[in-house]
Amino acid sequence: MNYRNLLTILGFLAIFFTACKAPADHTSSSKAIAPEAFDYALVIHGGAGNMNFQNLPEENQNIFKQALDSALQLGLDLLKEGGTSVDAVEVVIRYMEDNPLFNAGRGAVFTSEGKNELDASIMSGRDLNAGAVAGVTDIRHPISAARAVMEQSEHVMFAGKGASVFAEQVGLEMVDPSWFYTEKSFNTLQRALENEKHGTVGCVALDKEGNLCAGTSTGGMTNKKFGRIGDSPIIGAGTYANNATCGVSATGHGEYFIRWTVAHQISVLMEYKGYDVETAAKEVVEKQLVEVGGSGGVVCLDKYGHPAMVTNTSGMFRAYGNSDGERLVAIFK
Repeated sequence: MNYRNLLTILGFLAIFFTACKAPADHTSSSKAIAPEAFDYALVIHGGAGNMNFQNLPEENQNIFKQALDSALQLGLDLLKEGGTSVDAVEVVIRYMEDNPLFNAGRGAVFTSEGKNELDASIMSGRDLNAGAVAGVTDIRHPISAARAVMEQSEHVMFAGKGASVFAEQVGLEMVDPSWFYTEKSFNTLQRALENEKHGTVGCVALDKEGNLCAGTSTGGMTNKKFGRIGDSPIIGAGTYANNATCGVSATGHGEYFIRWTVAHQISVLMEYKGYDVETAAKEVVEKQLVEVGGSGGVVCLDKYGHPAMVTNTSGMFRAYGNSDGERLVAIFK
């Protein structure tokens, strides 16, 4: 046998053994155990910031925790009864929009012109449909307006006066702009908490049908100018949901969340790199954002209902619950 024939035989043997090995590898990987899945789950945030025990004493911590716990319970009760993730997100965020503790709805901060301009968005992980409103001043519940855009229009976002016209047409509750800032905002508690409005509110829900939904609502940045819009109404930046990966709601310095498409980036890392939701969220929030000076956090749920609540600040108002009775309400990192 000459040298060339020997090489040919060895080549055929290598191909043969490779082909024999492939099915064994495939069989082994197909037996991988999927993570535990919850029937339903819900996670919320009420903003992130550099709070500490000095500027947020225990009495005020308890007030925030009670508000977060009440919002969480509303959503969990709805999901337990078979409600959709979209319904749960809307109900939870509407509650928080009506609570002046948070920088959303009635607790919204002021622009440089002394007005309240509100933004919100919502996204369905089932079909990737989404809706948003920006710069609205007279819609009581911006999250409901965002849902109406998603479900009752062919568009994704309406802004300013156009959003208000649309909201009136679909029968949403309209209010005088002064409704967002009343005498209630001047009481002792509100004065004490005024500097602790870390703001934006958000919710991600997984329902019994396996559908994810994420929503975010905000009053924006204090003293913002010239119709500034942050990440909260931007799909892929402040809000994102995809049944194949996760749902995300963000809070923080919106300009960075827009430029780094934070919410979508977490989903991308899960889809293309196989990261779990916690690893993906930490990669984006604790590494990518920190490297460029962006501050804030996210709350997420993967398709099994497992949460990630990650912030690069000292605290984030947050809460989580699921169908197994697990429950968490927390503030500090």
